[in-house]
Amino acid sequence: MGSSVDCGNQNKSRRLYLFTLRNSGIAYDLKMAASISDDDIIRKRLLIDGDGGGDDRRISNLLKTFTKWCQSSGSEEECTTTYKRMLSTLAQCEFSMAKTQMVYDMNLKEMTKYEQIYKDIERAITDAHEKISASKLELQEAKRIRKNRQEYDALAKVIEKHPDRQDTLKKLEELDKELNSLTGQKEGLENKLELRRKQFHVLISSIHELQRILDEDEKEELNNTTMDDSTLDSSMDIGN
Repeated sequence: MGSSVDCGNQNKSRRLYLFTLRNSGIAYDLKMAASISDDDIIRKRLLIDGDGGGDDRRISNLLKTFTKWCQSSGSEEECTTTYKRMLSTLAQCEFSMAKTQMVYDMNLKEMTKYEQIYKDIERAITDAHEKISASKLELQEAKRIRKNRQEYDALAKVIEKHPDRQDTLKKLEELDKELNSLTGQKEGLENKLELRRKQFHVLISSIHELQRILDEDEKEELNNTTMDDSTLDSSMDIGN
């Protein structure tokens, strides 16, 4: 029974010794810190410790206790108490390490999650830019359509002021008929004028002919009168 306890103690001691060797770098850092200023020591302790709750101090104390325990020549009860205290401290350190590892893993998961969120946000921003560009194009198209509609409305108002096609065609037909009628009247008047021109020409010719006849009759009467006077004068001369 005693040998089994000694074997268990030896295993635990070996485990404790390996743990101290694995963390001896921290002890070395603490020795090197003696030649550094207090601010640097505090800063380095904060960087090493983090949220560990004094793990570096606990490990330093564990190393000191282990060294004293190895060199101790006290009673067996004191050695056993010191040994149990070192195992308790070791368990605390292992628990802190496990907690730190879990926090580290959680931070990795959070970083992965945040990276995914960042990618999603970038994708959403890209989609928003694309939607904004598409909305600008739609706005320009809407403005163009609105401008065209305003122009169409203005043209429609202008067209409404004029008669429709049927009324316009009807008026054109009436104007064509009136034009044809006026054209006929013009031709009739031109023909009548030509007739009157011919009649006037005939009248003028008749007047000239009548004037010629009257002139000839007048000459003839004048000649006859002259001959009568000559005959009378001759007869009077013969009588005398």
